Amino acid sequence: MSNTSHGTVDSDAVHDYLTHFHDTLCLQLEELDGGATFLNDEWTRPEGGGGLTRIMTEGDLFEKAGVAFSRVSGTTLPPSASAHRPELAGRSWEAMGVSLVLHPHNPYVPTTHANIRFFRADKDGESPVWWFGGGFDLTPYYGFEEDCVHWHQTARDAVAPFGDGLHERFKSWCDEYFYLKHRDEARGIGGLFFDDFSGENFEHAFGLMQSVGNHFFPAYAPIAQSRRALHYTQRERDFQLYRRGRYVEFNLVFDRGTLFGLQSGGRTESILMSLPPHVSWHYNFQPEPDSPEAELTSRFLPVRDWLAS
Repeated sequence: MSNTSHGTVDSDAVHDYLTHFHDTLCLQLEELDGGATFLNDEWTRPEGGGGLTRIMTEGDLFEKAGVAFSRVSGTTLPPSASAHRPELAGRSWEAMGVSLVLHPHNPYVPTTHANIRFFRADKDGESPVWWFGGGFDLTPYYGFEEDCVHWHQTARDAVAPFGDGLHERFKSWCDEYFYLKHRDEARGIGGLFFDDFSGENFEHAFGLMQSVGNHFFPAYAPIAQSRRALHYTQRERDFQLYRRGRYVEFNLVFDRGTLFGLQSGGRTESILMSLPPHVSWHYNFQPEPDSPEAELTSRFLPVRDWLAS
């Protein structure tokens, strides 16, 4: 839950980590792609703050990759932030974070999303309310057992030093959050998701957020490298575009970060950078029985403990 005390709250230290993480990750992704570089789009927000959105398109690996840093502030919280938190009413606020979405060309390489973020709200004469959030999740189009195990093992490694039960809690939260209720279907195979986290104190919670950020690239890069050269045909490409439609539906209907950004007057281009460049919807598409396409929803998307064995 959000916190009002528990040690000194150092927003500038969070800012320093996030900007370093943003720079380092973009260099790692450029090296992983091997054929394109990020374009920088720096922006400011009239009410307060701004950010740096970096976009890579038509690379060797990534059809579109977006990695964005933002630090924004305001005097009145948007409805998405204050509706269930009456104690925040009347407080000024600040939010900062790094978010990313990677859409590869090859349908055998999963799409992935990650973000790490910090929020605080202040009021004269009272302690700040603050918390951390974030996580990472994987959205394959064609499933591979060993990829799923590696992904979840790295996720567990990221949070294990910070307390017993956190991995189980954050994995379950991810499974529940990235779920398309109108489809009765998971968006992907999950990973980690946490919000309103203040831990034992500021240093503990900040350390966990950093660990989640630092484990993202080691979780994703080996999967991308092992699948990027697999041969695919128009059939696999068509299925990828169809499944990307699920990604768009979730982001526009359910994603709280998208809603917060739009309601708080954020920069629309940066907020919607997560959307894929090409996507398709097919009316009542049904995969062939026992096909790899059918296996995605029957075998890989249902919630399971990938580390049970």
